[in-house]
Amino acid sequence: MNLPFAAAEVADRLLAWYGLEGRDLPWRHTRDPYRIWLSEIMLQQTTVAAVIPYYERFLERFQTVASLAAASLDEVIALWAGLGYYSRARNLHQAARQVVEGQGGLFPDTLDALTALPGVGRSTAGAILSIAFDKPAPILDGNVRRVLVRLFAWLDDPRGSRAEKQLWAWAEALTSVDRPHDYAQAVMDLGATICTPREPACGRCPLQGLCLAHGQGLAKALPVSRKQQKVPVRKQVALVISAAEGLLLRQRPAEGFLGGLWEFPAADLPDGLAAAQAAGRLRDDLGLHGILEEHSEVRHAYSHFKLELAVFRVAVADVGRVAEGGTYRWCSGDELERLPLHGAHRKVCSKLAGGG
Repeated sequence: MNLPFAAAEVADRLLAWYGLEGRDLPWRHTRDPYRIWLSEIMLQQTTVAAVIPYYERFLERFQTVASLAAASLDEVIALWAGLGYYSRARNLHQAARQVVEGQGGLFPDTLDALTALPGVGRSTAGAILSIAFDKPAPILDGNVRRVLVRLFAWLDDPRGSRAEKQLWAWAEALTSVDRPHDYAQAVMDLGATICTPREPACGRCPLQGLCLAHGQGLAKALPVSRKQQKVPVRKQVALVISAAEGLLLRQRPAEGFLGGLWEFPAADLPDGLAAAQAAGRLRDDLGLHGILEEHSEVRHAYSHFKLELAVFRVAVADVGRVAEGGTYRWCSGDELERLPLHGAHRKVCSKLAGGG
């Protein structure tokens, strides 16, 4: 491949900079592929600062891939609660079981075997191969993608099919053969701390003299922005149902959006229907009787929509056909604190705790 500079010079500059400026992160004190894999899954679409406490709590509870595989999905979800993108937790649990059952508890060290694990794509596999096994393998997470877009002054959509093919080719060409472990972490650190989305610190960048975007005065303009789509708004009602048995919660299906998390009974609010009417229908569908009281409104943004939640309270004397077990559960206040609720319904709990 013809490059505008020598690939070895990129690696040399990055590695020298990393030796002086590399971040001290918990998962950088190990070559254990289990711990490297765990950190990479948690870091998908999440900041380092948010991940560190979750990473440490996970390792306190699940010190090995075997202990993670032996846990229930509910235990894993409970520890994950608040980190978001819950399919990652389900994939984490499923992949741990595959490693234990199919690999005898030993992490695979080939690209094909790693990408066969749930939740492990090419970039995550490349990070594991490079960092844990010191094997040359390209990575292309969000930080590295931005570095390459600027380094080569890529003027097209950074997520288009042309970009995908070209950026992977550049990532592979630049990956250090001699020190892949350090190179992978160096290029990720450069994107996270220097070549940031806004206001890149070009004056402190070890690649400044090679960077085509900097040379052309385009560093702040790249990557080009993708057209923003309007985020849809979903309206729902939720019931805080209280009885002698406690508050009624239900668990979402294990598969799908927010799978395995708990919530107050909720339903979509159809256009043209008053929130109180929808809440009454939901109460009736549960086989319960009681007077509805407006409680609060909650707004919460998820990855692909915004939720507006109208919350009603209702006290019931007869729990009707809602029985303990299945997807429903009566919870005391202490139990409610321990259950993994998703974001919007955790906000409902906060409002309840505030005296509402």
